[in-house]
Amino acid sequence: MKLEQSLKTKRDLAPSYNRNLWNRIVSHKWIYLLLLPGLLYFLIFRIAPMWGLLIAFKDYNAYLGFWASEWVGLQHFRELFGSTNFYIMLRNTFVINILSLVFFFPLPIVLSIMLNEVRHDLFKRVNQSIVYLPHFLSWVVVASLTAFMLSTDIGVLNKLIHSLGFDRISFLSNANYFWGIITVQNIWKELGWGTIIFLAAIAGVDPSRYEAAVIDGASRLRQIWHITLPAIRPTIIILLILRLGNMADVGFEQILLMMNPLVMSTAEVFDTYAYTHGILQGQVSIGVTVGMFKGVVGLVLVVSANYIVKRMGHEGIY
Repeated sequence: MKLEQSLKTKRDLAPSYNRNLWNRIVSHKWIYLLLLPGLLYFLIFRIAPMWGLLIAFKDYNAYLGFWASEWVGLQHFRELFGSTNFYIMLRNTFVINILSLVFFFPLPIVLSIMLNEVRHDLFKRVNQSIVYLPHFLSWVVVASLTAFMLSTDIGVLNKLIHSLGFDRISFLSNANYFWGIITVQNIWKELGWGTIIFLAAIAGVDPSRYEAAVIDGASRLRQIWHITLPAIRPTIIILLILRLGNMADVGFEQILLMMNPLVMSTAEVFDTYAYTHGILQGQVSIGVTVGMFKGVVGLVLVVSANYIVKRMGHEGIY
């Protein structure tokens, strides 16, 4: 009886709720209109193509087409997980991302606070422009600059080492240096660009809180520690959760340009594996399988991190 009454109440409230929802949409139509281009982008380029994930369960043949290709179930996943390179790719991918998370993720926060403390507006804008500039360089240019700096024959760093009486170091052909070079490249290229969101979050802090802290005798470091950092903590948490969603993803173009046969043991990642097998060898199903695996890993990490953050009393992404 109570269940029937509950269902009846929900049926009675549904039309009213729908009317209220439609009224809210009409009253805020310009906001929803601004939302429309982004929504269409995700529908057309992100959601609609997801039917192509079925290729991971087929032995896709371009001549036969999608529907006529043989259905093979989980065969490609077994081949991927059973590959001798799987654990090497898994190790390389996660180590590169962990190094980036440990050494790169905190630096934009520090740089944002440092830029915020600059009181001379012209000097501050000039510095912001300088640190933003590397983001707009392509990875081809960055790889060329890296070769110019680190190559054995023309590298500036090796010339300096040789002039000091030491032997030249093969930075680009030694697998032990690959992870460090990739991390330094990411820091140099994206450090300035990463400050934009944090500077916007810092700009939203109420100035009266700093004024009250000054009256209480707090130093600049105390103001940063007790006002600035707590104010931008929600932004830091959200960006950290989103960053964890890319733990199975490494910049494909960067890795492809920097890798060579001598560093394959530390350079082979899922993206290059998908490119080699999916594009160069025409095994499209393998490439889609790798992409699906990366997506599932990212989803699990985001959901887990969001759950842990909310259990700790912070606000997550949903």
